[in-house]
This record gives sequence, C-alpha cells and structure tokens, in this order.
Amino acid sequence: MAQHFESVDDYISSFPSEVQAALQTARKTIRAASPEATESISYAIPTFSIAGRPVVYLAAWKKHISMYPVPDLDESLERGTAPYLSGKGTVKFPLSEPIPYELITDLVERLVAQRG
Repeated sequence: MAQHFESVDDYISSFPSEVQAALQTARKTIRAASPEATESISYAIPTFSIAGRPVVYLAAWKKHISMYPVPDLDESLERGTAPYLSGKGTVKFPLSEPIPYELITDLVERLVAQRG
C-alpha cells in the first residue's frame, strides 16, 4: 500500500538526506520555472498545478528521481532529454549522476506553455 503524505515536505522528508537534497533542488527548480504553480500531493507524489490543473509530477525512487509528463519536444530539447527518457511520458534522472536541473527548467517551461 502506498504511503500517505500530507504535504510535499512530508514526502521529501521520508527519503534519505542525499535524495532529499535532490528533491528539494528539483522542487525549487520547478517552482522557479512555474512560480504560479501550487503544490499538493496527488497519486502519493508531489504535484505542481496551475489553476487547479496538474502540470508536473515529481517522484523519488531508490536510484533515481522522476518527472512526469514529458512535454512535446522540439529537436534541441529532444536531444537533451533522450538519455533520461523512460517510456513515452517519463524522465528518470539517476541519483548516481549530476541531475540536469537546467533541463528540468526547460521541460517545465515547455509544459507550462503547452498547458496555456
């Protein structure tokens, strides 16, 4: 059964410190790229919504953090995203490598624009 979290802070604090650091930085990156977004927990993971509509989800796993969904990509963004794509709508960023926060910014900005 999935764990129930009251807030994004509760979710993040449930992980080891190195994962917490990656999640906090990803959270700040998402918030900077979509300052009007509100945070909540949906599907047991952090969700960032605009005007009540989810824009992006963030999750942590044993060896990576994930972001859902993946926006429609242009050629440049597709090249940068390709190493992290997992399936059609997920990017996975391995915790064993530096997380490309600039790419997260680009993906979130694209998601916001596409939700327009």
